[in-house]
Amino acid sequence: MKKIITVMFIVCFSLYATAQDNTLKGKNEATKYSVEIDPATFAFNSYSFHLRIQPKGCDHLLAGFGTYALDMPDLLVDFNSKNKNKGWNVRINQGYSIFGEHHFTEVNRKWFVGTQIGIQEFTLENDTVAGNEKFTNLLAMSYVGYTLKPFKNNLYIKPWAGIGYTTKLSGNNTLGISEYDIAPITMFVTVHVGYTF
Repeated sequence: MKKIITVMFIVCFSLYATAQDNTLKGKNEATKYSVEIDPATFAFNSYSFHLRIQPKGCDHLLAGFGTYALDMPDLLVDFNSKNKNKGWNVRINQGYSIFGEHHFTEVNRKWFVGTQIGIQEFTLENDTVAGNEKFTNLLAMSYVGYTLKPFKNNLYIKPWAGIGYTTKLSGNNTLGISEYDIAPITMFVTVHVGYTF
């Protein structure tokens, strides 16, 4: 856990230092806004919406906010072997995260690294027990990705993968005698689609 927090601190500091350096250089002459969605969330009975901002004077920094929800696919639930084949049905009712990214070439083009910190509310159900429970956790994740621009406009496709730390803040992750295990280490892979205005 200390290593993950250290890596996230280094990423955050690098993003901040880059923003300060780019502000002094001042190539980006206007603040730019992007909106992104994660199409996979819609496939899993939910939604996502992300707003990103490239501040004026920053050529490599992208910061923003996102909200999302989804029914967790069995693959993600079973990724934790302590929950595998135990009948768990898990939903992220609501997630809120702030994001910071450093794009090595330019914003929304080619390789980037980022970090996110957020809060997620989960609902748990189990095939063997009546009722449900809710809990809220903290998520801190670092990630790496690559942005593609397949057309001659501002539409982009952004696959990324991350590893992070999670811990329960409140609520109950037990149904009857069954406990849903909340692993401290989590991984996630997805693709965002966005447009810059």
